[in-house]
Amino acid sequence: MTTTALPGQLQLDATANPPLMRISGDWTLAHFSTLEAQVAAQRTAESPGALDFAGLGALDTAGAALLAEIIGSARMSQLDQIARNLPAERQALLRTVGSAITQCRLDEKAPPPGNALVDVLERIGIASVTFKDHLIGVLGFIGLTLQTLLRNLLRPRRWRLTSLAAHMEETGLDAVPIVALLTFMVGAVVAFLGATVLQKFGAAIYTVDLVGFSFLREFGVLLTAILIAGRTASAFTAQIGSMKANQEIDAIQALGLDPVELLVLPRVLALLLTLPMLTFLAMISGIFGGGVVCALSLDISPRMFLYMLQNDIAVQHFLVGIVKAPVFAFIIAVIGCLEGFRVSGSAQSVGEHTTSSVVQSIFVVILLDAMFALFFMEMGW
Repeated sequence: MTTTALPGQLQLDATANPPLMRISGDWTLAHFSTLEAQVAAQRTAESPGALDFAGLGALDTAGAALLAEIIGSARMSQLDQIARNLPAERQALLRTVGSAITQCRLDEKAPPPGNALVDVLERIGIASVTFKDHLIGVLGFIGLTLQTLLRNLLRPRRWRLTSLAAHMEETGLDAVPIVALLTFMVGAVVAFLGATVLQKFGAAIYTVDLVGFSFLREFGVLLTAILIAGRTASAFTAQIGSMKANQEIDAIQALGLDPVELLVLPRVLALLLTLPMLTFLAMISGIFGGGVVCALSLDISPRMFLYMLQNDIAVQHFLVGIVKAPVFAFIIAVIGCLEGFRVSGSAQSVGEHTTSSVVQSIFVVILLDAMFALFFMEMGW
């Protein structure tokens, strides 16, 4: 014959002196919700002076936690005096559970309120350390890439021409439409702006010089680099990051191959070759867009437009712009590949590092462009 397990019960005998709490039934996890409701109701009642465990059935740690709450941490040391009919082993269980609950509550105490200034300084310090770590990582990866490039430069058998050609098509040829279209529209906008402002001073003819100078020196290479940073750096990070997540990088290393030589060099060299060509295309497209606006809005014929470009703008302005392209290409490719290698192995990490590579690439491109502008200005170029 089997006995049915009954949930625990609390019965307060207020007539006894001191008031006596009778505890009976099973105090186990199976009845936890019922027992918890009884203990919650008991909090508002008078605290018992003694507890009678004569009717106590099964007991586990879940029930012991509720009983420890009834007893209270202050009276747990007097358990042998206030607990009647409770075996020593169950007293030990209640003391152990009660001690663990007390320690847990002490650990969960709210931290003292912080100082706003200290919090701001802490954030600045964390950001500074993070920036330093990123900078060291980028510089180290640049050194590793240059070392691998110099090591393979005089070893033609190790050149991966097929991979180089594929990446040149991906980073260069496939980007031609978007680069040409965007720079054409920006050239038209610059010409419209110049015509609007310069006409007030009777100098609308100098819109030609404005378009030429801006695209040969700055806009051509800068717009192209930003587009490539958003398009190609993210692609490099996603490609290498997916390989890292699928443990393909580990497989390459297990085969005795160098991931930098196999994955990084073809991408870096492809971008070094294609970005200057895309920059030249952007310059021509932007100037063409400005020429269309000048012809339609200012009645400047294409022949006059080209004549002014040839006479007023020296070739050094073209060189000032085009010389930045390889530097931007190298930095964009390195950052894109490095962020791919930093992927931890999950799809979320791939997305985070892809976003990070785009942000870092655009920031570094604009920063370097500003440094180039200051340098060329000081040199009188």
